[in-house]
Amino acid sequence: MSRKDEFKSVSSNPATKFLEWDSNSGSFKYYDKEAGQNKFVKSPFKFVVLKELHTIKGWHGQSESGIYSNEISTMNEILNVKSFKGGHIASGLYRDIKDKLQGGNYHKSLYVMLGDGSVANISMKGAVVARWGDFTQKCKNRLPDEWVAVTGHNDEKNGAVKYTTPKFEWKSSLTSEEGEMADKAYDVVKEYMAGYFIKQAEEEAVAVSKEELVEDKSAHIRSSVPAMKNEDAYHHAQSQQEDSYDDLPF
Repeated sequence: MSRKDEFKSVSSNPATKFLEWDSNSGSFKYYDKEAGQNKFVKSPFKFVVLKELHTIKGWHGQSESGIYSNEISTMNEILNVKSFKGGHIASGLYRDIKDKLQGGNYHKSLYVMLGDGSVANISMKGAVVARWGDFTQKCKNRLPDEWVAVTGHNDEKNGAVKYTTPKFEWKSSLTSEEGEMADKAYDVVKEYMAGYFIKQAEEEAVAVSKEELVEDKSAHIRSSVPAMKNEDAYHHAQSQQEDSYDDLPF
């Protein structure tokens, strides 16, 4: 890494489209900002998987806003789940916080290269994740070198509920030119994710520092008011902590 790299800002997300499955139409869709509306992607279409991540998305009823989290490489990493208007919801390993997500759900986040060479993000949840797992379970090693095609949809049913899922198929191996194009697309995603993960680590370090500072102040306050009743000491500590927030050096 050069000295100039130290001063580079985190690049913007390289995905030109953010695709998600629309069960009613039986197709993937994305929001077109310029048109101000959702657009549907007709099948068949193909993509090459560049990177597979995990995240939390959903709807926070209390604040009437969306739920989001950082993207992680493995499920053994910390998730920081928030809502856009309600703030922090939970932090920790998914298995430890999944019952506290208040409307947030697990999503698989795929960064892919589309047929035209552009980078896109495919967000999957629920039954779509299950179908992707069924498709890749025994042949995941084929993903770097082959096109995956969405050729249509499966009609499914759970009790009285009817829904659809994508139909995934292997299309063809990448040509040498397509492989070079995929390598370039991967490098763009890799550079973005490197900056993204550094930023996440910095934010987590700041959050931990704030928590430790508040805990230290609380301990100092508790030791300085031994004669107070428990309830009075608690309210005094809370007041002191609230007064000290503006003084935090972050």
